[in-house]
Amino acid sequence: MTATRYVREGTLAVLEIDNPPVNALSGLVISGLIEGFDKFERDEDAAALVLRCRGRTFVAGGDIAMFDDPAFSPAPFNDLLNRISASPRRVVAELFGTVLGGGLELALACHFRIACENTRFALPEIRLGLIPGSHGTQRLPRLVGLAEAGRMISTGEMIDTGRALEIGLIDLIADSADAVAIATLSPRPVAAQAEGAPEVLRNLADAAQLRIHEPAYQAIAETLAAAAQLPFEKAAEVEADWFRRLLPSAPARAQRYLFFAERRSAEVPGLSRGAATRAVERVGVLGAGMMGVGIALSFALAGLPVTLSEVEQSRIDAALERIEGTLAGMVRRGRLSEHAAQACRNRISGAVGIKALSQADLVIEAVFEDMAIKLDVARELGRTCKPGAIIATNTSTLDVDVIAAATGRPQDVVGTHFFSPAHVMRLLEVVRGRETAADVLSTVLGIARRIGKTVAVSGVCYGFIGNRMAEVYMRESEAMQLEGASPERIDGVIEDPAWLGMAMGPSRMLDMAGVDVGARTVIEWIASGEGPQEPAYRALCRRMFETGSHGQKAGYGYYRYEGRKALSNPAHAALAAELAELHGVVHRNDLTEREIFERLLYPMVNEAAHILAEGIAARGSDIDVVWTAGYGFPRWRGGPLFMADEIGLPEIVARLDHYAARDGDPHGYWQVSPLLRSLAAQGGRISSWTGKGERE
Repeated sequence: MTATRYVREGTLAVLEIDNPPVNALSGLVISGLIEGFDKFERDEDAAALVLRCRGRTFVAGGDIAMFDDPAFSPAPFNDLLNRISASPRRVVAELFGTVLGGGLELALACHFRIACENTRFALPEIRLGLIPGSHGTQRLPRLVGLAEAGRMISTGEMIDTGRALEIGLIDLIADSADAVAIATLSPRPVAAQAEGAPEVLRNLADAAQLRIHEPAYQAIAETLAAAAQLPFEKAAEVEADWFRRLLPSAPARAQRYLFFAERRSAEVPGLSRGAATRAVERVGVLGAGMMGVGIALSFALAGLPVTLSEVEQSRIDAALERIEGTLAGMVRRGRLSEHAAQACRNRISGAVGIKALSQADLVIEAVFEDMAIKLDVARELGRTCKPGAIIATNTSTLDVDVIAAATGRPQDVVGTHFFSPAHVMRLLEVVRGRETAADVLSTVLGIARRIGKTVAVSGVCYGFIGNRMAEVYMRESEAMQLEGASPERIDGVIEDPAWLGMAMGPSRMLDMAGVDVGARTVIEWIASGEGPQEPAYRALCRRMFETGSHGQKAGYGYYRYEGRKALSNPAHAALAAELAELHGVVHRNDLTEREIFERLLYPMVNEAAHILAEGIAARGSDIDVVWTAGYGFPRWRGGPLFMADEIGLPEIVARLDHYAARDGDPHGYWQVSPLLRSLAAQGGRISSWTGKGERE
């Protein structure tokens, strides 16, 4: 098998990469490039060399699986890049598709870069806890300056062809590189040292201090400083040293793990990649509240026409006005062109009444999270939707099988748990009902990819994967508040990167989402008889619901608010004390940061083990995808299960047993999952556990 070939096209030599699907820089590709460049150096009649790729894209990065090989070294590829850069004859990169990571570093080593329209460029290594390891931190700032290079490397975000030409990353926008085009290119001088204002380096250093637990940001600051202050050879040594140190680091291993976990999460056991699908050309959304608007935008931004249905025209008008404001904001922030925004507006139409959705191929109901309302809507959709249409219920906790049965066509029904705001949040939790047809599931997974969502598939249970685990997280947060810990102290531990590093702790999160929203699901769960019947269970949020302490939107909840600023709420402290006395909870002064951390994280890990054992999730890594893509769990931690494996499962089991023994366990909250205990005893890893008990 060969992944490269060297040919002559008249006076030009062409070195072509053919490594589908994305021409990743595997070991085979790198060795082929070295061999091909050897041929070019011997081919004295060739006037110039063109680097080209077959297929749909130029090199879209390196083969990340190589990074876990102890023998991996970027040195052979980097030596090749130095040879390309030093070549006395012109070497031209012909770019199209996505030019990412090592692919962009390969292009940067060339003397000229010619790109097709709609090519996109990025150095996304920061999203793997790394820096570019093949001179990207050195060649890019010397070409485009410190400011642009710092932004690209520290964010990993893509830029388009127009921006690339504007900053000098590429030399020409053209369909291909031919002898005439190459002859017209004049060499642009590359600075011996990167140019830019000193404050750029100071800002990078300041940003690194704010993210001290993510060493890649310190690496960016130091390697770009080297680009500004040292000759290329010396500065490249700084980059190489940092890359070697980052590669085995915990944040880098965690983010490589998530890279592969997100690619596996849409793979459903028993559902083949080539499974039959249903055609989806028009989408209907029932319910024009905040969630319905976000869902409609998700599809319209991806090019699908959407009908948004409500019971009153005034609600439709308000929703369309909200859509207009959202799109205008995206244009102002440079995230969308005015042309694209107008096209999106044109794809969304509003209509009063459910009959307007009768010809949609996919209908998503996004009505209030109340089972009685959902069932009424399900019955009507079952009668209204055309034969073969997919009916999706957007629910965060409710029983999808019960809703599906109400439609009279349960094979057509699937759960789609979007996260708010739906057009922004990456995660889509797809809930496979007991009778969901294979082609329905396959279609929804494909549509999710089309609208840019990261997908995880869940079985049916209260809260599915994410909210089922969030329930035990909130349970312990509120239990500790009754014991005397303040919301700010609990949140402070969970937000501290030394412990976990969440953007928001449990109380701030629920205040922002709406205490009433969270409380209603708990109240309904308990009322159904399936939830805990213990009087003290989540008594705090249930009382807050009754008293109107609904969080940020009400001005008070776990905190009180001045605008968006969260402040201590004495009324909440008084309520916690009152409920503690009512339910006989003993006040404590000895709650340590360690106990707060353990009581929040370890029951979540235990609940995840139950979820795996019950087959609700197919693999441990799916659970980490849910929590990092949907709940703000730090990617550099890898997710709750990866973090648990790093801590050590025996330690977690021992601490769960400790709390059960110390406090008693009348309700079974601390009962260790047999799967978790077994994995701890056998030295297994829960993050790599699959439904068959096999390590992936």
